[in-house]
Amino acid sequence: MTADLGHLVADHDIVVCTGSGGVGKTTTAAVIALEGARAGRKTVVVTIDPAKRLADALGLEGLTNTPSRIEGDWPGELWALMLDTKGTFDDLVTKHATEPGQAERILGNRFYRNISGALSGTQEYMAMEKLYELHEEHDFDLVVVDTPPTRNALDFLDAPRRLTRFLDHRLYRVVMAPTRGIVKAVGVATQAFLRSVSRVVGGDVVGDAITFFQAFDGMEQGFKDRAQRVLELLTHPTTAFVLVTAPRPDVVNEASYFADRLAEGGITIRALIVNRIHPRFTNRSATELRALAETRHGTELADLLTNLADFAALADTEERHLEGLTARVAPAPVVRVPFLAHDVHDLDGLATVGSWLFSPDD
Repeated sequence: MTADLGHLVADHDIVVCTGSGGVGKTTTAAVIALEGARAGRKTVVVTIDPAKRLADALGLEGLTNTPSRIEGDWPGELWALMLDTKGTFDDLVTKHATEPGQAERILGNRFYRNISGALSGTQEYMAMEKLYELHEEHDFDLVVVDTPPTRNALDFLDAPRRLTRFLDHRLYRVVMAPTRGIVKAVGVATQAFLRSVSRVVGGDVVGDAITFFQAFDGMEQGFKDRAQRVLELLTHPTTAFVLVTAPRPDVVNEASYFADRLAEGGITIRALIVNRIHPRFTNRSATELRALAETRHGTELADLLTNLADFAALADTEERHLEGLTARVAPAPVVRVPFLAHDVHDLDGLATVGSWLFSPDD
């Protein structure tokens, strides 16, 4: 039938599903997690997509930032959650506070409340933090992550490095240095810069930002150490990256770009899953089928052969679209999942997709 991806749940502690939006990535993540539970592992699947597709696929009303258990007749356990960026940031601040009252000062700061859920890159870093938390601080055997669409997923992978670069940036050090009085400690140029910013966004905003950074003093190393451990976790042999795509040219191009970026980062793709492949009902070529249809001109069989030829031609086109991508991810197995009769919205639907991902070759 198809390649067996059982090694994903048997040999890895983390599986990261990546790819463009709308290609079935969330469903794939849920299917892999379900297989983990069926293999006897305590598994959790987390989405950082605010849409409720994961909850729908699991047949749940909704998900929170805390793992919820899904009951079923499997020897392991299946849990699921949806990332709450601000809630995760709040927990991280509390965790890294170095003195009494520090966390409360930060959590109550207006600047922090504004950026904790909206600042560019915050969601991606908090997703990494949640991944680390689930892997290191809970007793899950397998963590399956559904990432944002491809370009954002690159931010997801780079988030730990960007946080470290920010904390090491000269401007950040300038703002942090004067915990004993910012305007007196910084140079004339920085004072002029702050006055300019104040005129644009308001003095209160700048004041809140300064207060936030001062309250943050002493926590940087904890964040940097955590970011480094996350990077090590992403490149560890027990972490598997799965690329999910569809056979459309634009989506394949996006997946190829992402495969190249992963390779540049030294990350190997462990499986390529191509969803919504058009079926090929015969091994005969489209040309051969059209020729046979001509010999049965005017009959119902001719119409059937023409339809078969159309499907064969479409399947050939899709395979041509995939050629460059499959070469990029080799020797990773490539699994083709056909169009299904119904949308996946419950555990039975997940099991149907799972039969394509986790069945040995016939």
